[in-house]
Amino acid sequence: MRPVKIPSSENFTLANARVHGSLTPGLEADADGFALVDLSVAGGRIASITPAASGIHAAAAAARPTTPASGEPTLDLAGRIVLPCFVDCHTHLDKGHIWPRKPNPDGTFMGALISSGEDRVARWSANDVERRMDFALRSAYAHGTKAIRTHLDSIPPQDTISWPVFEAMRERWRGRVEMQAVCLFGIELVRDKAWLDTVVRRVAKAGGVLGAVSYMVPDLEELLDRLFRAAVENGLDLDFHADETGDLSAVSLKKIAEAALWSGFEGNVLVGHCCALSRQPDMEVLETLDKVARAGLGVVSLPMCNLYLQDRRQDGTTPRWRGVTLLHEMKARGIPVAVASDNTRDPFYAYGDLDMLEVYRMATRILHLDHPVDDWPRAVGATPAGIMRLANAGTLQAGGQADFIVFRGRSWTELLSRPESDRIVVRDGRAIERAIPDYAELDDLMV
Repeated sequence: MRPVKIPSSENFTLANARVHGSLTPGLEADADGFALVDLSVAGGRIASITPAASGIHAAAAAARPTTPASGEPTLDLAGRIVLPCFVDCHTHLDKGHIWPRKPNPDGTFMGALISSGEDRVARWSANDVERRMDFALRSAYAHGTKAIRTHLDSIPPQDTISWPVFEAMRERWRGRVEMQAVCLFGIELVRDKAWLDTVVRRVAKAGGVLGAVSYMVPDLEELLDRLFRAAVENGLDLDFHADETGDLSAVSLKKIAEAALWSGFEGNVLVGHCCALSRQPDMEVLETLDKVARAGLGVVSLPMCNLYLQDRRQDGTTPRWRGVTLLHEMKARGIPVAVASDNTRDPFYAYGDLDMLEVYRMATRILHLDHPVDDWPRAVGATPAGIMRLANAGTLQAGGQADFIVFRGRSWTELLSRPESDRIVVRDGRAIERAIPDYAELDDLMV
């Protein structure tokens, strides 16, 4: 199959595009969830998505636009997969790309905490955070991400540095990548009411999300109650890190669900990681999941980072578990579930490039999101878009923005077997220039 070139015309049709029914509802799908369609674009929006009018022919492999009597170019994709641009709901753009100057000494979670904390204190000026954040956003944009939520370390005085940088970057990237930010600190800091009030005001002023890392501290329930009350009083959504450990006694996910229930909280709550749940006894798991479902929480698993960190052993033995949470059981109960990038080239994860296709590929293999694929593609599109309150992201539908990615792959096994480094990212009906930044740009920050 030859490379395709999206027509430069404002109005065009992509014939014989393969879309997934979970992200493009109302179509008759095959056993893998795909439907062959003609997708028409007009003025930067999707004009229509209809069943393909003609079958795929060998000549279509040339993938050259033709101009029918209507005068609008038509490009036959010959069954290539087209997915909506990605939504990445859990990242750490403020930490990204510090690995060359501050690697994790042993690959452990504690090693990551210490290394990143030391680097933050020593190096995270406004210029440093801005440059690394912009580098990360250019990567995500080139890979096809439309919206991203980042956690921002908000331990004083970093909150006074990173939040203004985030607000400036959000304006700079408006229209390309929709950005959201969540404050991040250990929940024990909530004991200081005056400090909490300051952070809540900063987050509310920036239109951000209130968040914390929950640990099994003795007063966890009281601290969660304070956070939920602050969220209610200021109209904020909530986003937690929880139970990122193999310790069976870590049950803060259940405590968060209980706090949501007793507070009557009506906003959106997203909880990330929840690794310990997969190691707990069945009765404990069932009780937790029932409460999470009743509370209406969403859960995001970070498969690449947690595979890297969890059960890493210092005695030379092999890890025995994957570090991911129970997404299948959650989804079966109607709990909104997503997967996301998490950390990128920092002490918590030495790799990654904010490429959500890589995330979905790895999640499929690690979490077995296949046989059947069912509606798992929603985990990188429609579901995180809903959690982030994004009305026009994560799906392909008539009337929506023409923001999508054209891949070479024509089936799941083709799509998820290769990096698809020559994918075409279309935004507002135009193919973007996919300029992935060079790591050398950051060399002077690593000295």
